[in-house]
Amino acid sequence: MTTRCYNTSKLLRRISSAIGACVIVLGMSKGQNLDSLVQTAILYSGQHLEATVKVLGGSVEYPRSTLGDGSWKTVKPNDWTSGFFPGCLWKMYELTNDSAFRVAATKWTAGLEVQKFNTKTHDVGFITFCSFGNGQRLHPNDEYKQILLQAARSLATRFNPVVGCIRSWDNRKWEYPVIIDNMMNLELLFWASKNGGPHTLYDIAVSHASKTMENHFRKDGSTYHVVSYDSITGAVIAKETHQGYANESAWSRGQAWAVYGFTMAYRETHDERFLKIAQRAADYFIGHLPPDFVPYWDFQAPNIPNEERDVSAAAVACSGLFELSTLTQDAAEEIRYRKSAMHILVSLCAPPYLSKGSRSAGILDRAVGSRPANTEVDVSLIYGDYYFLEALVRYRDLMRTIKH
Repeated sequence: MTTRCYNTSKLLRRISSAIGACVIVLGMSKGQNLDSLVQTAILYSGQHLEATVKVLGGSVEYPRSTLGDGSWKTVKPNDWTSGFFPGCLWKMYELTNDSAFRVAATKWTAGLEVQKFNTKTHDVGFITFCSFGNGQRLHPNDEYKQILLQAARSLATRFNPVVGCIRSWDNRKWEYPVIIDNMMNLELLFWASKNGGPHTLYDIAVSHASKTMENHFRKDGSTYHVVSYDSITGAVIAKETHQGYANESAWSRGQAWAVYGFTMAYRETHDERFLKIAQRAADYFIGHLPPDFVPYWDFQAPNIPNEERDVSAAAVACSGLFELSTLTQDAAEEIRYRKSAMHILVSLCAPPYLSKGSRSAGILDRAVGSRPANTEVDVSLIYGDYYFLEALVRYRDLMRTIKH
């Protein structure tokens, strides 16, 4: 995946200008700093994304995870991961201001329009907000706005007021399953409530976040993956896992969803409860990281250190921690969250986690989709790449704020 059709020197100059001249040294070898790593990672990511666009050509399917030969396994637009590839292209456009990425992002986003009517999954939030949401943020237009408003209405159909939550899955072994991942889809509802949608969308999002805060967290700040409710009474039936090691273990990507999701919920509501629980989730995540700051797929996986890492969990948490550092009201916590995010980013910007030197079509290597099901293990995952690029954007923006 080394095809290059744009002017690399020109792109590098754009990246250097965007990042600025801040030097943040984090115990790396002499002469290195995070800015230089970020610049290299952005350039590398741009090359990989452009190569993927060319390989996929006129495909109507979207990259999800890499196969044994390093190529992308693709999925249909209704797959929960479909919004992440156009999202990656929007993020690269944001990082580089290269119009080629905007053109590609627009094309791949358009292919997801019909998903605005998808009421069969809570992931309509992931699908539409990572694609149309980024497009609307960078280039507002009424077409994207109306698509997002319809998608929010579709998501809201999955809300049960007795339970107080949006149903995550249909046709699974649980009666009314709510997964920690579902926190991420609330951002669509918050956005819609501020941009022409009814206030009930805001109320649904707050209700879901409040119930998740109440029932998904353990005393130590770790999270359950799945909480199943009685759909008639609203009572909790079970607290289990689907992708973690055990019901009482802490699946690392689920913990990252909690860090990111409750940070976002606080940003949208200014509800102090959500800030406190985001910090509890972050404190657990940071406190259980190995020395290189990239977590194992489950914090209690039985054969650590001989277990797979999950860069997707690292990338989600990294992006969330950058935002959390800007929202916390304690100066010491602000520094701790920011430094933790930077340490994660240092590792993600270089091999073995950056896929440089491997056959992978993805940007990051060593992600885990579902270890218990033995699917998508030690591969590249498109959502890992998406949140990595978002972390790069947030790092750049934070450095600009600190500099000025």
